[in-house]
Amino acid sequence: MGNNQMRNKALRDRLSRYREINITVTGRKSGRTISIPIWFVWEDDTLYLLPVKGSDTQWYKNVLKNPSIRIDARGAEVKLKTLSITDAAQVKSVVEKFRGKYGATDVKKYYSKFDVAVVAQMQETPS
Repeated sequence: MGNNQMRNKALRDRLSRYREINITVTGRKSGRTISIPIWFVWEDDTLYLLPVKGSDTQWYKNVLKNPSIRIDARGAEVKLKTLSITDAAQVKSVVEKFRGKYGATDVKKYYSKFDVAVVAQMQETPS
């Protein structure tokens, strides 16, 4: 196993167990990197993110401009390209995943707008 594969294995392992990760995005105006702790769902090598204020969320507006993010699960890091989801049915399916992981009550408590979601896929980079 190459170094990348080992790193990715460690990351996958952490993503399957953790409740929170840090994502680093690039500020659309400042160009500075901004790091935020967020909830996520990890399923089939795909990372699902739900902005708490939907399309009004600052980090979401940043990834629209620059879809490249870095995720950090307690030291296991990887760069990913994000894809914004605006289709209502697809967003609803992401919301369901979040309810399944965190419970409907907490999702209702912390999330105020469900009009968008973000998805990122982990690609094996050749070592």
